[in-house]
Amino acid sequence: MMDAADIVASVLVLGIIVVSLLSNVVVLICFMYSPEIRKQVPGLFILNLTFCNLLLSVSNMPLTLIGLITTGHPGGSGFCQIVGFLDTFLTTNSMLTMAALSIDRWVAVVFPLSYHSRIRHRDAVIALGYTWIHSLCFSTVATCRSWVGYNHLYASCTLCSVRAKGAGTQFIIFTVVLHSLTFLLTLIVLCVTYLKVLKVARFHCKRIDVITMQTLVLLVDIHPSVRQKCLDEQKQRRQRATKKISTFIGTFVVCFTPYVITRIVELVTPGPINPHWGVLSKCLAYSKAASDPFVYSLLRHQYRKTCSLLANKVLKRSTFNSSSLRIENNARRSDNSSNATNGVQPPTEKPLGQ
Repeated sequence: MMDAADIVASVLVLGIIVVSLLSNVVVLICFMYSPEIRKQVPGLFILNLTFCNLLLSVSNMPLTLIGLITTGHPGGSGFCQIVGFLDTFLTTNSMLTMAALSIDRWVAVVFPLSYHSRIRHRDAVIALGYTWIHSLCFSTVATCRSWVGYNHLYASCTLCSVRAKGAGTQFIIFTVVLHSLTFLLTLIVLCVTYLKVLKVARFHCKRIDVITMQTLVLLVDIHPSVRQKCLDEQKQRRQRATKKISTFIGTFVVCFTPYVITRIVELVTPGPINPHWGVLSKCLAYSKAASDPFVYSLLRHQYRKTCSLLANKVLKRSTFNSSSLRIENNARRSDNSSNATNGVQPPTEKPLGQ
């Protein structure tokens, strides 16, 4: 029997699945539709991240939802091991892809003039190749050692300390190294690169602010409202830069930190952990797949522009089809009325068999 916490968790997982599927599919459609997005290097990283999020949304999240509803083991042991393999692989791959995206942004901001010579499509493919090899190594080792299975603490098929009881120290070392070379490494890269990006952005904002202030001083006859508007725009520019960097780092920390900490505590604490907390930490990790399309793609100008073009194209096509149907119906009515006026009966279908 499901309790209130399981019902809330099930609704939360279902919402994450729906949002993740819809948003990541929109990103994928934008990538396929827009040549401008495809020719840019960050588009490859975003495509890989979208692939990981979509596969996670159709493989791992539904099983977690089934596990919460049935409060039991979803599927067979072999099938759960496959899903557990995907859980480790996709989570690791997505984290490293975020690190690669942050490095790309750092090069673009710090070295804008030499960016295209420093980061090329070949370099992006090499970086993605490393993320795949890195992820495959850890997930393959965990699967071959039978360390993946259904974990009741997280209600999902993932790394399972119960199945690795015989391994003891080996499983502890593996888990610590896995999270150190994925979560911790990605967090360090995100903080270093994005803080440097923020520093450069603030420097450019400061230069613009100095030029603006010098201009305002020279324009002694400028209206006070115009002067205040310029000052407000300076403040908003600085706040936008800080907000973007905070979003990149903050969503990563909020979504993955509780899950990783729970994993480490699970290794060193002999007592049981509250399963509601375990499920919540897993839901937070899943929510990163739903937030990534907005953080990295859909809120950017190019993706908004592509979505707008696609929406207009779909609306125009539907409007054209409905208008054509109305014209055809009107033409049929006019033909029938003219036939009736001339005394001509409209043709009738013969019954079958005649």
